[in-house]
Amino acid sequence: MSEVKVGIINITGYIGMEIARLLRQHPGVKLTSITGRGAVGKQVSEVLPHLDDFDLTIKAELDQVDFAFSALPHGESATTVVGMLERGIKVVDVSADFRLKDAAEFQRWYELTHPAPQYLEEAAYGLVELNRGKIASARLVANPGCFPTGAILALAPAVREGLIEPDIIVDSKSGVSGAGRTLSLTTHYAEANENVSAYAFEGHRHLPEIVQELQQMAPEPALSVTFLPHLVPMTRGIFTSCYAKLREGKIAGGEGGREKISKLYRDFYGGEAFVKVVAAPPQTKQTRGSNRCLIYPTIDLRTGRLIVISCLDNLVKGGAGQAIQNMNLMLGFSEETGLEGLAVYP
Repeated sequence: MSEVKVGIINITGYIGMEIARLLRQHPGVKLTSITGRGAVGKQVSEVLPHLDDFDLTIKAELDQVDFAFSALPHGESATTVVGMLERGIKVVDVSADFRLKDAAEFQRWYELTHPAPQYLEEAAYGLVELNRGKIASARLVANPGCFPTGAILALAPAVREGLIEPDIIVDSKSGVSGAGRTLSLTTHYAEANENVSAYAFEGHRHLPEIVQELQQMAPEPALSVTFLPHLVPMTRGIFTSCYAKLREGKIAGGEGGREKISKLYRDFYGGEAFVKVVAAPPQTKQTRGSNRCLIYPTIDLRTGRLIVISCLDNLVKGGAGQAIQNMNLMLGFSEETGLEGLAVYP
């Protein structure tokens, strides 16, 4: 395959710049065109010195490319993505604009009328481990949200096998980079440092995405998911704890039940390059800079409740790395191409 020309729409956001960083080590593609809000006409090295290997000028629109990543905010990405599709360019959209299949749900959670609802059904949901076939043949992939990636991967095996009751709790802690580069009081250093806070008590925008994808694993019964995110004083990482009551008679008690759950998860993700079922509770630093999601399933023997921990880097497996994993599938590369790097630890 000849070298593929790739463009990034909005390289100046955290996900956009992380896509560029990871593409630098991809042998099959070349980043040839970039845009960036508020930085048009500048060299990328002026705006993002850590990317000075790229001799590129930030433009208002992409030049001719074979493939594009849209890293614009939700509500702004859809129209640009449609323009790319009309030019015959395959796209991974890292915004939320094409994740939800129901335009009314999008309007409810994002308070926007969807500008291109005709593309919602066509867009493949880009969680490769659960949707590989559709992604491989897609021209538009909706990159999952960072919180949903950790939660869905943690719960999918149990939901598919009908092992848990439909009442599920998802508790997630995220680093400050998850809020993006836009300045806000909440993510101001003096506010976030040495502090932990919960938010979105009435429902986070990623909640319908979690329910939508898990419900596809087992349409009945209807799931009731409580999702509560927290902001913690670190730059990268998402630590997710999932809790659900085990269905009576589905899993043996005692250590035998724990072993069965562990085996079920290992079998479910067997052979996956970027999801690892681990033998001890993982930590966010064990995923920093890598495209891996680490998962630890166990049972609280006292209460008969399933507990699943997942850890990932919100900017890589929860964002840019997953986007490149999707691109690899769409273009016929090995999924691991350009994503072989291990975590940076400590």
